[in-house]
Amino acid sequence: MLDGGTEPRWVGEARAKVGGGAMAEKVWPLLEDFCGLNKYLSSVHTCYQVEGLQGQPGLIRYCAGGEEEAVNWCREKLVAIDPTQRFLTYEILDNNIGFKSYSATLRVVPAGAGEEPGCAIEWSFVADPVEGFTFDGFLGFIELSAHDLAQNIATALQ
Repeated sequence: MLDGGTEPRWVGEARAKVGGGAMAEKVWPLLEDFCGLNKYLSSVHTCYQVEGLQGQPGLIRYCAGGEEEAVNWCREKLVAIDPTQRFLTYEILDNNIGFKSYSATLRVVPAGAGEEPGCAIEWSFVADPVEGFTFDGFLGFIELSAHDLAQNIATALQ
């Protein structure tokens, strides 16, 4: 997708069902813990608060993952959070992964028609192209991350 007709922008979304019939009101408290991402996303080994107030826009976290010799890190800012609508939006401020501009929204939504009762996590993003990725490769990474997040949250709720 093009932004203003000049800069290429990547826009995408992944959806992952949270297993075990987990309901949105049980899943949201785990997802809204902005500085606890390392508890539920396998690729993130470290996640902690840098500044701001928990649960409030402006909160900044540091996340890192990867191997000791090649640690990937980023600082991310919570831009919006709505416990009633069960979503949070964040953006990357700084990183060593190749992101220039990245904003994402994580949302807990009820199961769709024809699905078993429960909920799903939707992970949508808008980003400048990321070094070392094609759009399809990056979307695949987001899809894998959303499924990993949903699976680990379902496990934590059992």
